[in-house]
Amino acid sequence: MKMVLQRVKKAEVTVDGKSVGKIGKGILVLVGITHEDNEADARYLSDKLANLRIFEDLTGKMNHSILDVKGEVLSVSQFTLYGDCRKGRRPNFMAAAKPDRAEPLYERFNEELRKLGLTVETGSFGAMMDVSLVNDGPVTLTVDSPDQ
Repeated sequence: MKMVLQRVKKAEVTVDGKSVGKIGKGILVLVGITHEDNEADARYLSDKLANLRIFEDLTGKMNHSILDVKGEVLSVSQFTLYGDCRKGRRPNFMAAAKPDRAEPLYERFNEELRKLGLTVETGSFGAMMDVSLVNDGPVTLTVDSPDQ
């Protein structure tokens, strides 16, 4: 599994012009899942997201987690994170897990975040989504599960 984290002041996902997920201060996370991923990967990445110190303290240092600042999470499934662009001019998505495998792991990831006490909004799995955000910093990080 891999995720792209963006520290945001606000973010929203719309589908067909209707809001399906919206947060204030927190993290917009794009989540990609590959064939070998499992529930251990979902737990690892949810714990990493919840405890990663990417929010500033009073001295301006990144010493606070999203839990510390009581931020929110907007989670968006993003199979294109596994697009391979090394050959040709069109990405190859063979490394991305099929929806019947990816969706349960994506849901598990979100469930694990909620178990840690986070408020989690989501996009719509498999839908064409419009994602808007105000990146705070900007702070954008990529995180892979251990075996990636």
